[in-house]
Amino acid sequence: MNYQIIIKRIDTVNEVEGYWSDEDYIALLEKFNFPDAATAEKKNLPELLEMAISDYEPNEAAEIVLAYKLGEELNEGQIEQISHNMLIDKVCEEYPEIHMQGRLFHVNQLLFKAYNGKFPNTKASVVHFSMTPTDGEVKELTAENILKLLNNGLSDRNLIKRLFEDQMTTNIPFPTAPAIIWELNTADNVNFSLVTSENWINNDDIIASEFESVLEEIEVED
Repeated sequence: MNYQIIIKRIDTVNEVEGYWSDEDYIALLEKFNFPDAATAEKKNLPELLEMAISDYEPNEAAEIVLAYKLGEELNEGQIEQISHNMLIDKVCEEYPEIHMQGRLFHVNQLLFKAYNGKFPNTKASVVHFSMTPTDGEVKELTAENILKLLNNGLSDRNLIKRLFEDQMTTNIPFPTAPAIIWELNTADNVNFSLVTSENWINNDDIIASEFESVLEEIEVED
């Protein structure tokens, strides 16, 4: 199916609003031994958590937040190692398990704010775009579809294109796509916004704001 794609804008952000819920803040406050977290005013929870976190050494705080978000997938040794690496490297951009990078970004930025910059500042991109079929009906698009359709508008220097050239340019499956796109939002399956790392897509990666792409049916192996 043929699509007309328009890249409206890319916003570069230090945090993704709404990622941390009130329940998250309360659970984390309890882990940082903050009394009566459940009865605190909800609007004050983010500030209270920053204060509670800052009472701990940075790597200790990192261990607590990492265990909360990734404790079911990482063992204690891995969490301890990441908590130290986070102070010197952008772990959320470099971690080899791509499906964890989004959560590592959110953890990193929570700690970055609490410690006024002791952790490296990493950024996310919010890409606003439309994808309109020119020869068929509007259909629901997956993260895999979205990335393949964006290919023609991205520079050859783009990290996704360099690491996943075959998945971006042919009709083979792209199972990593949902890990690269952290959030995908649309109300009408034409106008979209996606959230990803600035490392994956940034303003410099866009070589065309309007272009056409063909979405081929994914070839599923038996």
